[in-house]
Amino acid sequence: MSVTDMFVRLQSGLSADQETREDIRKVVQTLEQSAREILILLQGVHQKEGFKTSEYAALSDSAPPLPAMSLKVREHFGTVQTQLKELATKFSCEQYYRFHDQWRFVLQRLVFQAAFLVYLESEQLVTREAVCTILGIESGREKGFHLDIEDYLSGVLNLASELSRLAVNSVTAGDYARPIRIATFINELDFGFRLLNLKNDSLRKRYDGLKYDVKKIEEVVYDLSIRGLDKTLKISEKP
Repeated sequence: MSVTDMFVRLQSGLSADQETREDIRKVVQTLEQSAREILILLQGVHQKEGFKTSEYAALSDSAPPLPAMSLKVREHFGTVQTQLKELATKFSCEQYYRFHDQWRFVLQRLVFQAAFLVYLESEQLVTREAVCTILGIESGREKGFHLDIEDYLSGVLNLASELSRLAVNSVTAGDYARPIRIATFINELDFGFRLLNLKNDSLRKRYDGLKYDVKKIEEVVYDLSIRGLDKTLKISEKP
């Protein structure tokens, strides 16, 4: 084979690779749009009306109460499932990590959103397997398009930041019990991450930010304590 023939063949491989990346990019754009729509719904809980979880009818378009919001978000995740299935058709299973960077960040965002939704519904940490069910993908790499462990952990760390914000806004809304429950949850989460031997530089840096979330929530709880607003609260009660 001549040098020219060799480079013609190489160019053919580069062109095929670029076409695959372009196909993936188009699907990722639809996923990013779905993630934005889900985030808009979830952000409603930060508004005062969003804390009224006992009512099923939306009080406003911007801040539906939890049951109505939960149903809407899960409907959007149905769309996400379809989009992720389409994404999985754009490359072979063996090429997952070759193109992983193209969807990694949007997938981490969707993991965070699924984790936030589950927390709002049950005040529990969503498992990796449960996230996979919500997103309609696999948990094991041998089965094809799957949720990488580090992507799951990154999404969970984003949840911690969101909950620190929720703790502050819940006080503004007059819900003084929620920050105490959030503090308990975040401390358990912090302990869990301490059990991991994190060697991934990106994930490690993001985990380092968790201590600031812990500190922020502890400050909220401390402020409630010195004001005497926590004395009549039962930590285990639900809103």
